[in-house]
Amino acid sequence: MKTLVMNGLARLLLAGIWLLHWLPLPLLAALGRGLGALLFRLAGARRRVALRNLALCFPEHTPAQHQALAREHFQWLARSLLERSLLWHASPARLRRLIRVEGDVMLAERLWQQRQQPTMWLVPHFLAVDVAGAAVQLHQPRPGVDIYAPQSNAVLDAALLRGRSRLGHDEFYRRQDGARAVVRAIKRGLGFFNPADMDFGPRDAAFVPFFGHPAATLLAPSRMARGLGMVVQPVVAEMLPGGQGYVVRFLEPWTDWPSDDPLADAAAMNRFIEAQIRRCPAQYLWVHKRFKTRPPGEPPLYG
Repeated sequence: MKTLVMNGLARLLLAGIWLLHWLPLPLLAALGRGLGALLFRLAGARRRVALRNLALCFPEHTPAQHQALAREHFQWLARSLLERSLLWHASPARLRRLIRVEGDVMLAERLWQQRQQPTMWLVPHFLAVDVAGAAVQLHQPRPGVDIYAPQSNAVLDAALLRGRSRLGHDEFYRRQDGARAVVRAIKRGLGFFNPADMDFGPRDAAFVPFFGHPAATLLAPSRMARGLGMVVQPVVAEMLPGGQGYVVRFLEPWTDWPSDDPLADAAAMNRFIEAQIRRCPAQYLWVHKRFKTRPPGEPPLYG
C-alpha cells in the first residue's frame, strides 16, 4: 500500500514537472527564486550543510556573507529543480536557443574519428550539471555514457533516466554495477560524462585538499583516463540570471592530466574545481556533504 501511495505521488509530481515546461524561462526562473527563498527557511538540515561547507571553504568570509551566499545558492538550487522540466520535455530546438555552447564541443567526436581516441568530459557538480549533459547530447552525433545513483522510487528513477537520455539516447549505468560496462562503452567510442567531485566514500579514494581540507577524492578518473588513453576535457555549466538561459563551456583539454601519479591528479582536479567555484560560488552544489568521509581518527564535520 505504501508503495502504491508513493508511486501515485511520484506520478503527480512528474505531471507537475511536465506542466512547468510550457512556461517561459523568465517566469520559471522567478518561481524558482521564490521557491528557493522558501526552501532556505524550511530545509533546515540542508541549509546547515550548505552553511558548514561555506564556512569551511571560505573562512575569510563573515557569517553574514555565508548566510547571504547560502540564501542565493538555494534560489539557484530551486531554479535548477524547476527548470529540469525544460531539460526533460522542451523541444530540442527550444533547448538549442536556451543553451549557449562555448569552446570545442566537437573535440570528442573528432578525436574518435581521427584516431579512435576516447574522451572523458570532466564535469564539476554545479547546479546546471544536467544542462551540460543536454548540451553534449544536442551536439554529439553519437551517445555518451554516464554513471548514476538510482532513486529509491522506481517511478522517479525511470523518469530520471528517460529525461536525461531522451536527446541523445545516452547509456547510463548504476554506480554499484562497477566500471566494466562503462569501459566497454568507452572502447566503442562513447564519450564518458564524469561528474567525479562528490564524496562517494573511502573506496578507491584518497584524502587530498579541497579548499584546504582533506576530502575523499576518487582516483578512478585518473586511472581510467590513463589506462584507456583518454583525452580529458573539462566542461563547466552555468545558469544565467533573469531567465536568460545557460552557458556550457567546453574548455581546453588537459595536456598534463592524467599523469603517472593518480594522487597528484586528484589534487590537480580539486584545484581546478576550486578555481571554477570561485568564478561562480553560489551555483556549486553546497548542500552535498563533500567532507562527510573523514580521515581515520578525525571527528565528523557535520553535526
